[in-house]
Amino acid sequence: MREIEKKKLKVLYKNLKEASRYFLGYPCNLAYDYPELDEFFALSINNVGDPFGDSLYRVNTHEFEREVLCFFADLYRVDREKFWGYVTNGGTESNMYGLYLAREANPGGIVYFSEDTHYSISKTVKVLNMPSIMIRSQKNGEIDYDDLGKMLTIKRESPAIIVANIGTTMKGAVDKVEKILDILKKNRVQKYYIHCDAALGGMILPFVKSAPLFDFRLPIGSIAVSGHKMIGSPMPCGVVIARKKHAERIKRAIEYVGILDTTLSGSRNGHSVLILWLAIKKLGLKGFEQRVGHCLAMTDYALKKLKEINWPAWANENYNTVVLKRPDDQIVNKWQLAVQGDLAHILVMPHADKKRINGLIHELQASKK
Repeated sequence: MREIEKKKLKVLYKNLKEASRYFLGYPCNLAYDYPELDEFFALSINNVGDPFGDSLYRVNTHEFEREVLCFFADLYRVDREKFWGYVTNGGTESNMYGLYLAREANPGGIVYFSEDTHYSISKTVKVLNMPSIMIRSQKNGEIDYDDLGKMLTIKRESPAIIVANIGTTMKGAVDKVEKILDILKKNRVQKYYIHCDAALGGMILPFVKSAPLFDFRLPIGSIAVSGHKMIGSPMPCGVVIARKKHAERIKRAIEYVGILDTTLSGSRNGHSVLILWLAIKKLGLKGFEQRVGHCLAMTDYALKKLKEINWPAWANENYNTVVLKRPDDQIVNKWQLAVQGDLAHILVMPHADKKRINGLIHELQASKK
């Protein structure tokens, strides 16, 4: 490599390293370290096809992927014999897969999702050509259950495909799945499918005792969770867990790699599987519980410090999203705060310590003067 390219890479690394110091607005966890995996990046690992099958492409981590999936199956309370899933390239793919299964199980079904639902859902219903109805949100970002009931009454004869947000993107609101099920029963909707978008909340709520139920103990169809968020990964990745009976509808044989494929992407990142596997082995359930406890404690700390400087802010219960009055653009850009209208938010992830939070608070206070 020429010196000019080396210099360009050094400049990029320096800029990215500096930007990472001021990173409080998005749900990526920077607190990770996987030196044990360095040697694997010299290998072309492709987890093509079904992780539960054998492939002619043997440079894969399917065995480790199965362990990762079983961890999530246990976490979300589904029998290991009755689930299917795979490690995806991110939350959008996980959500698209959930809605793809929903469509195949309920032809002609209408997708219901709230105003605060992640943009990947509206994109997905267009790609899959699924009819949809957007439901109003409450002020805290949670779905408006009354509006959902009214829409279901009008469309009672059509199968209902409902996206439940287990933590909305901007406000961290959790749609109550049990309440949604009561509304479906009240409106005598016979055919339905519930997909839970638990990109961040899927690794928070299972470790909070007072959190609302959203797992497979309820009659849901699928759950999507991100790997680069609370778990921590240098590359975007996700996991989708679904009931096996739904995945069975879409599998097909791919002769040239000698395996069934029930995924969307076909070729998949085998390195991200190793990252998730190692994080799970290093931390375990106790470690994730401690990590979530740290995030919620720092959320309370951030709210306290914001109150001290009289900066309007609030947070939904059992969640690490601090919603605050939008600061000036200089602060928004420096700290990479997600914004929406006159609101911004802080995502209190595992790397968000008091030093980082105090740095932002100091600048907010200075901006008031």
